[in-house]
Amino acid sequence: MHDVAQRLSPRGWFDAKTARRLERRLDAALRQARATGTPALVSVTGSVDPAVDPTAVAVASRRPAEPWFCLEQPDRDGYAVAAIGSVRALEARGADRFDVVARRWSAVAAGALADAPDGPPGSGLLALGGFAFAPDGGGSPRWEGFAPGSLVVPELSLARAGERVSLTLNVEVAPDDTLDDLEARVAGRLGSLRLAGLPMWDPAPAGQYKVLSPMPPSHYEEAVARAVQRIRAGELEKIALAREVEVHAPVDHDVGAVLGLLREAFASCYVFAVGRGDAVFLAASPELLVRREGQRASTVALAGSSRRSADPAVDEHLGEQLMQSDKDREEHAIVVRRISRALRPHSVWVTAAPEPVLVRVANIIHLGTPIRAQLAAPLSAIELAGVLHPTPAVGGEPGAVAAPLIPALEGLDRGWYAGTVGWADAAGDGEFCVGLRCALVRARVAHLYAGGGIVRDSDPVAELAETEVKLGAMLPVLAG
Repeated sequence: MHDVAQRLSPRGWFDAKTARRLERRLDAALRQARATGTPALVSVTGSVDPAVDPTAVAVASRRPAEPWFCLEQPDRDGYAVAAIGSVRALEARGADRFDVVARRWSAVAAGALADAPDGPPGSGLLALGGFAFAPDGGGSPRWEGFAPGSLVVPELSLARAGERVSLTLNVEVAPDDTLDDLEARVAGRLGSLRLAGLPMWDPAPAGQYKVLSPMPPSHYEEAVARAVQRIRAGELEKIALAREVEVHAPVDHDVGAVLGLLREAFASCYVFAVGRGDAVFLAASPELLVRREGQRASTVALAGSSRRSADPAVDEHLGEQLMQSDKDREEHAIVVRRISRALRPHSVWVTAAPEPVLVRVANIIHLGTPIRAQLAAPLSAIELAGVLHPTPAVGGEPGAVAAPLIPALEGLDRGWYAGTVGWADAAGDGEFCVGLRCALVRARVAHLYAGGGIVRDSDPVAELAETEVKLGAMLPVLAG
């Protein structure tokens, strides 16, 4: 048995028992593929050293241009999911893209020869990736590779929670494969995994950074003013508007180093990266869209925000001001009502905390209301994400009125900004966060996005200042 482990996992990633299970499953899949004439999918999961850092392994081991993914929330018991490579790509566009991807993933998972999930959240056979904000979003050249709906079944994935770390290997087995070829492929992929820390950030590279606004700040103020006019005229209650800033670096942005800084500075946030081709969409997002665990669904309405202060007394005062702000409380209440209303038809019960709480991250304070639901039907995490997206926190209310207004007022292609990023497992559980405090990075250029919720009492100058605070999450680590 030890010979099997050495042959399939030369660096000892899988123990002898797991390697033997993999060998048997590859043989069974090969016979199935030849009998049916169609590829079969094999998935095997084993425990690995608790010291393994999933994100660092993915960054160090990814091959040029292959899809890769990481999502972690360090403050949540070291929670992390990371992956490299692709054995299946699940893509869709249009208003039903969540349902289309969910159905395709369900069919893939049902046909796989896979271990039952047994490990940290995100263990086992997974689909990972994200969805654009708009049904056909991401059509501009900068978003090339980021389809409106795009999940990938990876070749390798790692999951961590506390002292438990798991490694999952997925193999596509074709009818014309041989067992020797499959085992060589497995050994090569496992052997290519590198144990290395995230790269160090260079605080002073040669050359200068340039920070540019494709549209002048006054454009955003004018967009807010026009939105307020429409709200006061009774066309809608709320609309979220965003702006973009570009960072041109003297050398290629080091995404691995940026991730290291983000997870240290924003340990309570969802720090993620999704790689497609030579581009990476990365963020430190404070907002959960939905988490599904069995028949339980949970989310957090996050809307209304203020800057933070390094002075504890001032910080406390700013938080109290936010709690007492009629404008921010109205914005927040709209989001809570819509999320609860969206979940209700699919749930036995939905409950929201009676009062918002203050959610403090490194540079900003938000109003947050936890919302939980007991599902009446087995909706998957992907389907639930489709039910909730976009919340009024990033879209508007009513959503149908806000949808065409957003691009008209903003003048930009949001792509995956304000969309959703996450993962789903074979049982339908999973977790998706909202793509906020983010940047699209390609070589030396990074496109940063930030926005705010506009209601009838919004002030254009104050809203512009709020976007500056939110841009402050990414600018320091991307602009030197």
